[in-house]
Amino acid sequence: MVIWTSMIWTNAIMCRLEELCKLEAHQDRAWYVAWSPSGKLLASCGGDKAIRIWGQEGDSWVCKSVLSDGHQRTVRRVAWSPCGNYLASSSFDATTTIWSRKGGEFENIATLEGHENEVKCVAWAPNGSLLATCSRDKSVWIWEVTEDEEFECASVLSAHSQDVKHVCWHPSKEILASCSYDDTIKLFKEEIDDWTCFNTLQSHSSTVWKICFDVSGSRLVSCSDDKTVKIWQEYLPGNQEGVVTTGNDSAWKCVCTLSGYHHRVIYDVDWNHLTGLIVTGDGGDAIHIFEEEEGSDKNQPSFNLKVVVNKAHTQDVNCVTWNPKIPDLLASCSDDGVIKLWKYHT
Repeated sequence: MVIWTSMIWTNAIMCRLEELCKLEAHQDRAWYVAWSPSGKLLASCGGDKAIRIWGQEGDSWVCKSVLSDGHQRTVRRVAWSPCGNYLASSSFDATTTIWSRKGGEFENIATLEGHENEVKCVAWAPNGSLLATCSRDKSVWIWEVTEDEEFECASVLSAHSQDVKHVCWHPSKEILASCSYDDTIKLFKEEIDDWTCFNTLQSHSSTVWKICFDVSGSRLVSCSDDKTVKIWQEYLPGNQEGVVTTGNDSAWKCVCTLSGYHHRVIYDVDWNHLTGLIVTGDGGDAIHIFEEEEGSDKNQPSFNLKVVVNKAHTQDVNCVTWNPKIPDLLASCSDDGVIKLWKYHT
């Protein structure tokens, strides 16, 4: 059944989210959903220790595979490799598992150990040669991926003072961003055969739950327990705006704060690399979509709320993610164990 979930008028254009389908996905809370690079498969994970792979058959989405032998506790995050042939999963059991996809079947080929407790996130670098993990143990680990499917720890980064919630890679450079319970965002790069923190971004007043680069990598969006979304702009050395930089490193400045829209903690944010839309999921069971005003000044950008769905799920919305190939297709998941697919209309 198709449900017109919500609509809002903005600049005389009616925008809405259409609920395409509802998947009873996990027997416990559903923590995360991730599209494959082709946009044709969706991986989900949850408190039931399982990973599910979903694909479309006709007009329906069905579970193609269940990966249930990789972890002993909650699976917190899943991430596809850029080539789509591997899936990484991180768990509260302090491990990260690597799955190889061959002939449509998934095989557990490696278990990465070293974190002292829950691994909160795992992310592949754009070229697939590096993997990053982060944990409640306050550390970020960088793993090198060899041609013979071996994974070797290249660096352990202890820049954060609290639980590290999320890691993500710059879309075109070997720069890693992380965010934490310590209210900060940190940027890392490799220098002289080791990884170092070269920038710390501070503006949030509480836990930073998620960060995401835009398609160019010159902007970053963050969401927080402080109920705000912030847009960060990169300023290169010698920038015409006169923003002070250090050495060859860029400076990052918070240029926009979206506040007053969310009434509970914002758990997730995703920047659509095809359309520029920003979507959030929060502890108030809601989904919000924002769009930058046309002609907006990059140094003081303005964003408009295009859609809000106040009861997108019956419990906390843990994840929202845009399909990488279909610009108006969105997936979400929740503490209610359900995955929903949505179509954005203008």
